[in-house]
Amino acid sequence: MDTFSPEKRTQIMKSIKSNDTLPEMRVRSFLHRNGLRYRLHSKQLPGHPDIVLKKYNTVIFVHGCFWHQHRSIKCKRASLPKSNQNYWLPKLNKTIARDKRHAKQLRDLGWAVKVIWECQVNDKQLVKLLRIIKLKKET
Repeated sequence: MDTFSPEKRTQIMKSIKSNDTLPEMRVRSFLHRNGLRYRLHSKQLPGHPDIVLKKYNTVIFVHGCFWHQHRSIKCKRASLPKSNQNYWLPKLNKTIARDKRHAKQLRDLGWAVKVIWECQVNDKQLVKLLRIIKLKKET
């Protein structure tokens, strides 16, 4: 049972941002500090990737663990809702299918697709991402 009224729940859901989230801003700040320049949310590419590194032919999606259902055992943020599952399960499954479709379309266009999860936005994971991106440029 939801603890909020339908009106209050609607207000809460509308306030959730899809762009410029804190995890996305942290990834962007890290990349910029390390000399990488990028474009944001390219409308010309499938899925409008959060970050486009054209020089490295790489796109990065910064996924929220709940909204994109991170499937890691270590992730505590990707739990399924206990209420209104008739609404949430199809919605979340559509998001997962859409993510897979966009990643395939981007790979078919020759882009390297990287996903960094909300729970992975830490220095260790960002350094690893940076190494992968720079290694791609050297090969």
